[in-house]
Formats: sequence, C-alpha cells, structure tokens
Amino acid sequence: MSDVVAAAVEALSSKMSGGLDGSAKFVIEGEGAIVIDDDGVRAGDDDTDVTLTADVDTFQSILAGDLDPTAAFMSGKLAVDGDMGMAMKLGSVLS
Repeated sequence: MSDVVAAAVEALSSKMSGGLDGSAKFVIEGEGAIVIDDDGVRAGDDDTDVTLTADVDTFQSILAGDLDPTAAFMSGKLAVDGDMGMAMKLGSVLS
C-alpha cells in the first residue's frame, strides 16, 4: 500500500464515523484504491456501487477541504462511474 493510500485511509476513517450506507471506491491514479462501505474504510479494489477516480493532487485537495467534490467533478478533475446518488452522498460527507 502506498503512503498516499495509507494516509487517505486514516483521514477518511476519521470523517466516516459510521461507515456508508452502500459502497464507494476512490481510485487514486498511480497509487491504488480505497473502499468505503458499511464496514468502514480500507485499502482495496472491491466492486462497489460507485467508483470515483482522481489524481493525487485532486484527491488530497478534496480530503483537505480545499476542493469541493462537486466542483472537481464539474471541472473534469474527478471522474464518477456508477451510482451518482451514492457519489453525492459521499460528497456531502467529505465536504
């Protein structure tokens, strides 16, 4: 597991106190993937309801609260594949 993924798992775990009603995966280009579901947050590449893909800088800016996930999506910095409703739920938790 890359240092970026390990740090992201830790940061997301603190934001996602109760897990997620459904499942989502963040793919960080060149680093790996993180799965969020009702079991919590972990490094992994499981099948999920929605997959969000971004580069390292975009992902870290979203996690830090410097970049709104919706703005990242609208500007093409964040790709979403799958259940858009689940992506919106996740975005509201991260904001």
